[in-house]
Amino acid sequence: QERLVESGGGSEQAGGSLRLSCADSGDTLAWYCMAWFRQAPGKERERVACISTDGNTNYADSVKGRFTISKNNAGNTLYLQMTSLKLEDTATYYCAAGGYVNFCPGTSPANYYYWGQGTRVTVSS
Repeated sequence: QERLVESGGGSEQAGGSLRLSCADSGDTLAWYCMAWFRQAPGKERERVACISTDGNTNYADSVKGRFTISKNNAGNTLYLQMTSLKLEDTATYYCAAGGYVNFCPGTSPANYYYWGQGTRVTVSS
């Protein structure tokens, strides 16, 4: 059984919105920093946003003001609300867990221990 499972990807027009979800089958969200990464074809995987166990968030400049990372009250689902979508947001999006309680590590994917399988987001004009 996968620890982290993403859903919510799909196709959307530029300017539209999508919400991604990441279901946690264990207690990952309680003990680790959670992040959303994305990877476009031919590009490196980049961290889009992260949220610590105590709720502090951080965003890549490319999505700041457009994307919001959050967790549900039950603490078992991670979200990424994406608005004002742009063509360059097209990528496969992954949720990941790393760091430890109240600490988010750096932006490198190598800092994250657990990964979901990814969900595809396609933005068209």
